[in-house]
Amino acid sequence: RSLVVVHFWASWAPQCVQMNEVMAALAQEHSQVTFVQLEAEAVPEVSEKYGISSVPTFLFFKNSQKVDRLDGAHAPELTQKVQRHAAGTAAAPSPAASAQEQLHARLKKLINAAPCMLFMKGSPKEPRCGFSKQMVEILTRHGVAFSSFDIFSDEEVRQGLKTFSNWPTYPQLYVNGELIGGLDIIKELEASGELDTICPKAQKLEDRLKSLINKAPVMLFMKGNKQMAKCGFSKQIIEIMNNTG
Repeated sequence: RSLVVVHFWASWAPQCVQMNEVMAALAQEHSQVTFVQLEAEAVPEVSEKYGISSVPTFLFFKNSQKVDRLDGAHAPELTQKVQRHAAGTAAAPSPAASAQEQLHARLKKLINAAPCMLFMKGSPKEPRCGFSKQMVEILTRHGVAFSSFDIFSDEEVRQGLKTFSNWPTYPQLYVNGELIGGLDIIKELEASGELDTICPKAQKLEDRLKSLINKAPVMLFMKGNKQMAKCGFSKQIIEIMNNTG
């Protein structure tokens, strides 16, 4: 009856490693929830069964039935989904805990949901204000690995974070749980060159490709997998390799 959260991940994807850290933190908080990591490429038949086309992907199970899904490295959404689905088995909060204390605890979790968290209007793909758009452009330009939270999606967070951090405007950028600042400060850090030393960097494509190429003594990049090739050429090369051992 308990909740089971399965993370389909890949060792070559830095966002998966970050989300594993988020899962570890959630596991400490939700002892009644079971968290599982599955390397997607190591279990192709399972990945295919559940339509896993990218990593990270999270599946939520209750009573052996899939009840929810999350695609992508969205730490705040993962936290919210775990909290929501675990609510049925979680212990009731202490009556003595005030609403303000509960909000502060929630804000702390959100701020620490990823090494670099951006609270913005909209999403990185669809910013909903010019300042948020500029912030995303700067972080992307510098190859910063970050997660984001749309403050329009939760009015309690939108208003509460202003008081909690004593910072009245958005976007707000946090690194390792500490407020760095808004757009003006990020622009100053960019101009001084400090931004590259403060924010965690995403893995470069070239480094990712090198890691993939060197993952095994013989690596085949193909359409489909060894059990189910998805083009004639891939099928032929699999047959040749199998026939020659």
